Amino acid sequence: MNLQTDVGKTVPVRLPAGHPRAFSVERYTASRKREWDAFISHAKNATFLFRRDYMEYHSERFTDFSLMVNCGNKLVAVLPANLCAPGTVISHGGLTYGGLVLARSAVLEDVLEILYAILSYLHDQRIGRLLYKRIPSFYNTVPDDDILYGFFLLGARLYRRDCALVINQSDRLEFSKCRKRWINKGRRFGVQLAQANSFAPFWEQVLIPRLANRYHVQPTHTAGEITLLALRFPQNIKQFCAYHEGDIVAGATIYETPTVAHTQYIAVSDHGGKIGALDYLFSWLIEERYRTKRFFDFGICNERDGHFLNHGLLHWKQGFAARCYGHDFYEVRPENYPELAPALQNRI
Repeated sequence: MNLQTDVGKTVPVRLPAGHPRAFSVERYTASRKREWDAFISHAKNATFLFRRDYMEYHSERFTDFSLMVNCGNKLVAVLPANLCAPGTVISHGGLTYGGLVLARSAVLEDVLEILYAILSYLHDQRIGRLLYKRIPSFYNTVPDDDILYGFFLLGARLYRRDCALVINQSDRLEFSKCRKRWINKGRRFGVQLAQANSFAPFWEQVLIPRLANRYHVQPTHTAGEITLLALRFPQNIKQFCAYHEGDIVAGATIYETPTVAHTQYIAVSDHGGKIGALDYLFSWLIEERYRTKRFFDFGICNERDGHFLNHGLLHWKQGFAARCYGHDFYEVRPENYPELAPALQNRI
């Protein structure tokens, strides 16, 4: 089957014999953008990263393979995804997390039916592997562990687990003594904190030099890309900076969702590190700016696909009372979709 000519074609999916509901799956096309985005805005486990204006800012780097699942004439799920190798689909290579996006009303049987439909479709499309980046649970407004039960039935393989360091704002622990000392140091040096109107100064003066000197890498986003995304999502993407004697010395780029304030980028200059600027900035973000969010997410402290633990990052983030949430990655074999059939029998 030609994967390009199949784009936008609705494919009926047969569930096990006697099953009362009819499903169909189709590849996303631009003509469905409004419907896709409307579904994302009301889903129980989606963020603005799944809106098409975010996913497609770097569309030239990916071959989109996003799926839309219908039950009858009603859209019931979407899967942000792309082809990452012949016969392999990932959800999604350009995003921190992906996964099956579901309606708030979806129950366990619904999720198993949808998973059956998607894997059956992928199998027919000669896709041998689905690499699944699960949405970390603290982003959800309603639980979505249904998918994990489906993966258990399918024999899916957990091939990576990252440690996201997260603060539960409703039950926050105390900062460590070490962090408190550095916070007080930033206060004594007269560090000034503010939301920035531009991303470029932080990128050019702090973030790019820091990443280049310490890790020999570049930011995932250029200053132009993050500026474009912030213009598209001004309520979700924000830049906060620390200044000393008029110079920018530290900063944090924050992605806001209904439940989470997530630090997409963190960096500090050598001078800022010596005067406690970054610690002072984060104490303000956690205790004041985002105190009403459910969670404050520092991001992960792993490298090498989860196998290496960066103890420096871990120590610093845990000092702010952040604790570990697992961020899991699974390999699913679409050919195993019949393993879900027994659980779909005799639905009431």
